[in-house]
Amino acid sequence: MSLYIGREASKLWKRVCSETTTEINLLAENWKYILGGLIFQYIHGLAARGVHYLHRPGPSLQDAGFFLLPELGSDKAYISETVFTSIFLSFVLWTFHPFIFKTKKIFTVLIWCRVLAFLVACQFLRIITFYSTQLPGPNYHCREGSKLATLPRPNSVLEVFLINFPRGVLYGCGDLIFSSHMIFSLVFVWTYHKYGTRRFIKQCAWLAVIAQSFLIVASRKHYTVDVIVAWYTVNLVVFFIDKKLPG
Repeated sequence: MSLYIGREASKLWKRVCSETTTEINLLAENWKYILGGLIFQYIHGLAARGVHYLHRPGPSLQDAGFFLLPELGSDKAYISETVFTSIFLSFVLWTFHPFIFKTKKIFTVLIWCRVLAFLVACQFLRIITFYSTQLPGPNYHCREGSKLATLPRPNSVLEVFLINFPRGVLYGCGDLIFSSHMIFSLVFVWTYHKYGTRRFIKQCAWLAVIAQSFLIVASRKHYTVDVIVAWYTVNLVVFFIDKKLPG
């Protein structure tokens, strides 16, 4: 038994070393794309922080989703975040599975180059959209009477650039159209749908995104339009960019 375990451990170690060498070579060729995509994540966060200074709380707009879906309440807001976190972490772990498992259809570096390209394009459109029109946030901390609904004038430029992570991300207001959570979830699930091998997991992933869409609205984190616009915008962006990128 110990001999078998030792042999399998040796095979696993060789696979990890081989895959690491391959991925390092790919990273050396594509590091600019990875770095550019990561930098834009910060720019996107900075833009979301900036629009919070412009946010003016007011009565929530009339919304079909608010009428049809019962309000979960602030104490159950964690439900939609739990679904999103599950999708996020599952995808990240899947992108690194070639280091462990024999079945190999992807290269981790190339997958993340692709994913970051999708995210950057969608987030660029999102920034333009939520700066074009600022809607009164429907989330509990963005409503009239909440101290978090508006941000005081910053004391320095550094205060703006630090974006108060992660609190500034969790309690942001004004960056509504379209949902950032839906961008990440749809990009991740779309990518797995194309490159993943488990049909059952693909079906579960799409069901999870659909459930997340309803939970976001029920949690009053976004208006229904924010979710609907994300569904067709992200899918169209991914479809056209994917055709332009090399296979």
